[in-house]
Amino acid sequence: MRKLKRRGKGLAVFLLASALLCGTSWAGDLTWVGCGVSKKAFMGALAAAYEKKTGVKIKLEGGGATRGIVDVGAGKADLGGTCRHLLVRDEERGVKLIPVAWDALVVIAHPSNKVENLTLNQLQGIYTGKIANWKEVGGADQKITVVAREGKISGVGRMFRELAFKNPEQDFTPSAKIVTESDGVEKSVEKDPSAVAVSGVSSAQKREIKLLKINGKFPERQNIANGSYLLYRPLYVVVRQQMSEDVKKFVAFAQSDEGQAVISGEGTVTLKEGGKLWGIYTQQMKDAGVTSGTF
Repeated sequence: MRKLKRRGKGLAVFLLASALLCGTSWAGDLTWVGCGVSKKAFMGALAAAYEKKTGVKIKLEGGGATRGIVDVGAGKADLGGTCRHLLVRDEERGVKLIPVAWDALVVIAHPSNKVENLTLNQLQGIYTGKIANWKEVGGADQKITVVAREGKISGVGRMFRELAFKNPEQDFTPSAKIVTESDGVEKSVEKDPSAVAVSGVSSAQKREIKLLKINGKFPERQNIANGSYLLYRPLYVVVRQQMSEDVKKFVAFAQSDEGQAVISGEGTVTLKEGGKLWGIYTQQMKDAGVTSGTF
């Protein structure tokens, strides 16, 4: 009997050590990876509220929208966050996107910049290099420094190309300053009076930067929710096609009145507030050539 007890104790110690070495979470706990916009817009607060309610911890990591999709598909994370739709790539199969909130892309500048508004045509001109000086759009006589997120499939990079240009392959000016993370994009604008960039409103509004109007509309909550501000997009939770029960419970919480209240408390547009946007958004994506049904 003593030998059996010793063996049982030894097995328990072995399993604990193995779990720690492999980074395995205890039953019920979840891991989330994904875009920084989603993390700041709702996921941090939502994870905290869910843990308080259920005792289930959700470990949060960044890495961008693409990681949020790919890691869930590969089984490296339970949940992901993305601010773009799926792309037709092998790495993005086996998952589905569940909308939980609405975000918008915003044009950001240094607080000292006198420009208040850009038309969509002016914004396109700036990013393609046709407009190179702030004086051309009502600002100071100063060269424009375009700050852009690296790659054409990041959450911001992809959606800005599709929403503003209707072209996911649009090239930006060769003189653009390329930054590897959205967080770095916002920090660059905070420091550079000549800079302009595009980011997500949910994260940008928490920075010491200036948000510009587009076609006379400011990216405030009401304008995003009613669609009068043009550059809106959904925020998704990424899950596997076959969800575990633990994941299903979290998704249900995120979409419940209680979960949506947490999201609203972060200043993010809820599913109900943006209820009329989905049909317009999907048509925009089709106009942009996204016809695979992956959004």
